[in-house]
Amino acid sequence: MELHDVWFVLIAVLWTGYFFLEGFDFGVGILTKLLARDRPERRVLINTIGPVWDGNEVWLLTAGGATFAAFPEWYATLFSGFYLPFLVILVCLIVRGVAFEYRAKRPEETWQRNWETAIFWTSLLPAFLWGVAFANIVRGVKIDRHFEYAGSVGDLLNPYALLGGLVTLTLFTFHGAVFTALKTVGDIRVRARKLARWVGLVAAVVALAFLLWTQADSGDGTSLIALVVAVVALVAALGANQLGREGWAFTLSGVTIVAAVAMLFLSLFPNVMPSTLDGNWSLTVTNASSSPYTLKIMTWLAVIATPVVLLYQGWTYWVFRKRIGTQHLAADAAAGASH
Repeated sequence: MELHDVWFVLIAVLWTGYFFLEGFDFGVGILTKLLARDRPERRVLINTIGPVWDGNEVWLLTAGGATFAAFPEWYATLFSGFYLPFLVILVCLIVRGVAFEYRAKRPEETWQRNWETAIFWTSLLPAFLWGVAFANIVRGVKIDRHFEYAGSVGDLLNPYALLGGLVTLTLFTFHGAVFTALKTVGDIRVRARKLARWVGLVAAVVALAFLLWTQADSGDGTSLIALVVAVVALVAALGANQLGREGWAFTLSGVTIVAAVAMLFLSLFPNVMPSTLDGNWSLTVTNASSSPYTLKIMTWLAVIATPVVLLYQGWTYWVFRKRIGTQHLAADAAAGASH
């Protein structure tokens, strides 16, 4: 296997890790409006991801940086063509981070409600737009002979891409719901399981339609295996959730996301960004990659740094592994004070 193939796999792994971790992160943010009934419950939801949400975004930064370094042509075409949806995602992530930090700075209800609204929308929009973006990458876009994007923003809003956005939105919400059930106690835990059941059923329908569409358009034998794993894992996650096995439900919903993302990258390879104008103008792992020397240096850096990052993030999740509920909040929780 050539180094550019290795880095395609590594970038796929980084995006998969990002969607697995930030998926439940976004889902919990969406649930602050769909599940929580009052300010203490919203605070509980925010506290479930409070210690880890910023660490989850490291995967996005690493995936973007790795793409820039390993496949600069891919990075240039992707970010120039998808600049508007990526700009919206970037603004959402900035506002979302500010909202987490500023929500508890003042006790007024209006202040906190506004930041909680910001958390909801800046979780929902990226959850949808990431699906739109990756669906377009797999489907292909208008790339000319100079490897430059020749389409418009409207071209990105095609039925396949919009369906992909609904898949990530519903899957992430389901992932967040089972994570909430795993991390909370009391009534909010019970309601999270009930909501997960209905959201999961919707996610199963749209995900099956999207994955079958992808398989029919660009799939092969390996992508079909990933499709089957994703579908079986999602059905099993729904079953585990129904039985109250939150740990298994969360694990299986994570497997669903991993398998679905793997299927997209398997369908994409050896392209990294297909051209719908002319197949010869598609960006591939070969014509979009950096020099072998650059890839070799990156590989050594990855071998050294990746275990450290994984150990640190794993330790963080272990430290903050216990369930929480409204009874664990400080005495001023009713006022929504700082966590």
